[in-house]
Amino acid sequence: QVQLVESGGGLVQAGDSLRLSCAASGRTDSTYGTGWFRQAPGKEREFVAYLGMRNGWTYYVDSVKGRFTISRDNAKTTVYLQMNSLKLEDTAVYYCAARSAGTAVVSPSSYDYWGQGTQVTVSS
Repeated sequence: QVQLVESGGGLVQAGDSLRLSCAASGRTDSTYGTGWFRQAPGKEREFVAYLGMRNGWTYYVDSVKGRFTISRDNAKTTVYLQMNSLKLEDTAVYYCAARSAGTAVVSPSSYDYWGQGTQVTVSS
């Protein structure tokens, strides 16, 4: 079992930055990769970014490329999502998720564990 706890969300203005954190505990050595997803009201959960915990490979949805950066700490127990130049359309609940194996990093069904989410609201 892996437990994930997100933090760092909040209310910001367009153009501002936020850094989200995803703290993992439990069987973290079994984590193959960690992803960030977001879900806006009335919309489906959307893939945002992915980090391969063993090789450091990263992947982003086109809408955040150049603005968001996913990274991890040296202990590999916390994954961050640095969000710069935030836009109104970035408003959503952001979730981190971990998976022990698999393909299709953009699919929520590929992930075994989820955090509770943290709200990010971008105002004009």
